[in-house]
Amino acid sequence: MNKKTGILVGAIVVLAALGVWVSLDNKASDPLAEVLDIASPLEISGLEPAKSGYLFTRMQAAETLFIINRERQLVPQLVENVEVSGDGLDWRMDVRDSVMFHDGTPLTAEVVATNLRRALARPGVLQNTPIDEIAVDASSVVISLREPFALLPAFLAHYSTLMLAPSSFNEAGDITAIVGTGAYQVNEVVPPLRIELSAFDDWWQGRANIEQVRYLAVPRGETRTMMSQSGDADLTLSLPPVATEQLASDPNINLQVVTIPRTRLLKLNTAKPFFDSAQERQALSLAINREALARVVMRNPDLAAEQLFPAAISGWSNRQLAPLEYDPQRARDLLNEAGWTLGDDGYLSRDDQRFEVTLRTYASWPDLPLLATAIQNQLAEVGIDLAISVGSYTEIPAGHQDGTLDLALITRSFSMVPDPLATVMEDYGPGGADWGAMNWVNDQAFGLIDQLSVSTDADARDAQLQQLTTLLHAELPTIPVVWSELAVAASKRLEGVYVDPYEQNYYLSDLRWVQE
Repeated sequence: MNKKTGILVGAIVVLAALGVWVSLDNKASDPLAEVLDIASPLEISGLEPAKSGYLFTRMQAAETLFIINRERQLVPQLVENVEVSGDGLDWRMDVRDSVMFHDGTPLTAEVVATNLRRALARPGVLQNTPIDEIAVDASSVVISLREPFALLPAFLAHYSTLMLAPSSFNEAGDITAIVGTGAYQVNEVVPPLRIELSAFDDWWQGRANIEQVRYLAVPRGETRTMMSQSGDADLTLSLPPVATEQLASDPNINLQVVTIPRTRLLKLNTAKPFFDSAQERQALSLAINREALARVVMRNPDLAAEQLFPAAISGWSNRQLAPLEYDPQRARDLLNEAGWTLGDDGYLSRDDQRFEVTLRTYASWPDLPLLATAIQNQLAEVGIDLAISVGSYTEIPAGHQDGTLDLALITRSFSMVPDPLATVMEDYGPGGADWGAMNWVNDQAFGLIDQLSVSTDADARDAQLQQLTTLLHAELPTIPVVWSELAVAASKRLEGVYVDPYEQNYYLSDLRWVQE
């Protein structure tokens, strides 16, 4: 059995084990097949919104109070007529009329408040907001804050705040079913791999075009690629870079590739003597050949990270910044100025301490170990002895918490909350974060982040953003390596496919089968 056949057989075994038998020929022979099959690497961790809510919102099974639309604007979804008091402390939102849950019960202000209170009391993004009280006034929800917080709508667009019907919960308050308000109702969830859905007749925006949808988590990129080629997946998400070359010439597939607000970066423990000065961090950055990494590993040289935020993040990509460069000689000079001298063994040392560090990364993103190996070779050229440890992604936050982390190569999204400031507040604010800066202290940055969190004046925000991005670019508390793309393959039997660069919505309700 060759590798290609083995991968395909493996996919069929997974499908059969889940009770989902898909003939290799049925979709090709029946272009109007009822079931829309979706393959993605994202597994279902459970029914709690904070764990797997991103799948239920992307599949349009459940909805949030706000949403980011195709124009990348944050707009109300389940609420309307949003009013903010003059002091910015009280937000009044009318719950949209005629929105029904999949069990036939109405969405009311009391149900909205109950869901928000539950989300606020549990681990999730709302705990990072200054919410003081969530009250109900007739058909409106009123959220009172301890201090002004301009980002509240963005946090209310996060999947952990999705709205569920009372019938979703048991007497203990645990979620036993996903009963949402979206275009598709959940018929069955089989964690960690499968979700079955069907179109909801009474969706408030009108019935979806395709009747049945089946979601399958397929972690291996090679398997997803084969499923797309064979027709066993009509919509295949998050394809690896090597797959795009295979699928681009397939006459039965429409391939879309978009740059997304996600950056592969080096997370540094700036308390370590190797990274405790901006000069040393700048030297490390200069030693990295981003263009080569992007060309060889990501298969697109344009993904070389010239700064932290890619152009896909409107307002945050700062065109005034000089691009991060590759200059190994300048890196050597900066390290020498910082007191690091090259020994006979080809590696740097200072005060009898060798420049020897361990980089942690994880294989759930297949390109990370490849990037790590290439970075290891590049840093060796300037005298840095870098060891690589590939393990579970959980080792990154664990190393942050216990202080044992030297540095890590990670992937960081700036769109989980659809305003990058939410992630920046967490990652680069006081104390840093598990997936952000570590032991980095900069009062100017902290002050700018505070100002941005309350500012509603567009001109003031633009100036503050420029100052903050310039500071992060100079200080490098984390070092950008490459940006990211999202590759999606769709069967040519589908029309209406839209790839959301913010990864918030698959827009399944807009899809339809091509009529021949």
